[in-house]
Amino acid sequence: MSKKTQTKENIVKRPPIVVVMGHIDHGKSTLLDYIRKSNSVDSEAGGITQHLSAYVVTHTTKEKAVEQITFLDTPGHEAFQKMRLRGADIADVAILVVSAEDGVKPQTLEALASIKQANIPYIVAINKIDKPGADIMRTQTSLIENEIYVEGMGGDIPWVGISAKTGEGIPDLLDIVVLAADIAELKADTNAPAIGQIIEGKMDPKRGNTATLIVKDGTLKKGSFVVSGHSYTPVRIMEDFNGKPVSEAGPATPVGIAGFGEIPAVGAAFYTVATKKEAEAAIEASRPVLQDQKRVMQTLPIIPILIKADVLGTIEAIEHELSKFSSDRIIVRVIGTGVGDITSNDIQNVSATKEAIVVGFNVKVERQAADLAERLGVEIDTFDIIYELSDWLNTALKNRTPRMEEMKTTGKVKVLKYFSSQKHLHVLGARVEEGHIKMNQRVKITRRDVEIGKGVIKNLQQYKSDVQQVEEGEFGLQLDTKYEVAPGDHLEPYDIVVT
Repeated sequence: MSKKTQTKENIVKRPPIVVVMGHIDHGKSTLLDYIRKSNSVDSEAGGITQHLSAYVVTHTTKEKAVEQITFLDTPGHEAFQKMRLRGADIADVAILVVSAEDGVKPQTLEALASIKQANIPYIVAINKIDKPGADIMRTQTSLIENEIYVEGMGGDIPWVGISAKTGEGIPDLLDIVVLAADIAELKADTNAPAIGQIIEGKMDPKRGNTATLIVKDGTLKKGSFVVSGHSYTPVRIMEDFNGKPVSEAGPATPVGIAGFGEIPAVGAAFYTVATKKEAEAAIEASRPVLQDQKRVMQTLPIIPILIKADVLGTIEAIEHELSKFSSDRIIVRVIGTGVGDITSNDIQNVSATKEAIVVGFNVKVERQAADLAERLGVEIDTFDIIYELSDWLNTALKNRTPRMEEMKTTGKVKVLKYFSSQKHLHVLGARVEEGHIKMNQRVKITRRDVEIGKGVIKNLQQYKSDVQQVEEGEFGLQLDTKYEVAPGDHLEPYDIVVT
């Protein structure tokens, strides 16, 4: 019987992981470069030559607190852009950069949509305030016109005027990042085995399959084994963001390791085990699960729901009602809850997704929120009786459940003779072995139980007369198909049933 070392939890505050996004040429890279060079944890390396696609900075707040922040190095990083497809949850906070000269542009809105779908807090950085053409008021108006409601302009989204070139305003920006992280109450257990996400993977000609990881919880140590998807690697050489060897990496730390059997997928989760045997067993056990998860992520739509109620206890009751709803065709996700009336900010927060639902219990809908919901096509309703709310939610969710087409086989027919063909129309003699076959019905063509193609019945004849259906005996037919058909093949007629 194996012995496992029991470790006590060591819950600590976790540094935030931040992504910077925005329109091209609005200063994302300049901002990241300034932050990296002026705040790099390892000042000796200077952080100019990056070995990883993420790095760590230190920031001293106005209150003289020293905080660490992890930045994804590439604006609009691939891992962040693929959150919607892969279900990854990499960044904790986003910075949306908007030029004080240009205001909101198309890629600004694309970045905003990604941030909202990731459901993380964000801060607007109005950049280039040092430029002669800068106009902060005009930029704020541009933000409001695009329903980005910043503080001081009727909203609650924090913003800072900055110059990524001179550094003006950047300390204030980092202060707000730290505040957003504090509000999110990011925690981690440093004594737990490391888990996290892959943010980059590549084939290095000298080192083989390598990956950049960000630890989200626990501590990654040399000698352990990292498992991700169908691949694993022992942690022998581990490097920090400056390319320096390290023996362990704590929460929110980016590290690079090599030796994976396959290049891990960007955005995929990783976890750690103690031995090679455990790693191999984990991969073998996960293979069918991984295939199911891939299919689910690709096919199942997510229905986001925002809940507003008069008291917290009511929110719990509504969440309980939602838990009763089950479907293999949609995923229901509560993206936010709150006490109080439904506001325009609530509508704005869910508007990036077409199928979003806002539901309220014993609360009112502000006039501005109702107008915005109608304009954006967000479904919203309020109730004061819980079972009525439950019935409405079930109906709303069922209305959003995609219809499925199911192939229902009605019979089996054996091809006996091949008479002639003209283009794709084949004249055959056949016999019903099971069930029935109908006019205009689609059929699968099988040869020795292997499907070789499909076709459509264009004519049926039995006893020298045209018929609509044949249920037994021999008959003639015309089959429209581009595939070769031969005596001995089988036709399996089927109907498409929508459920």
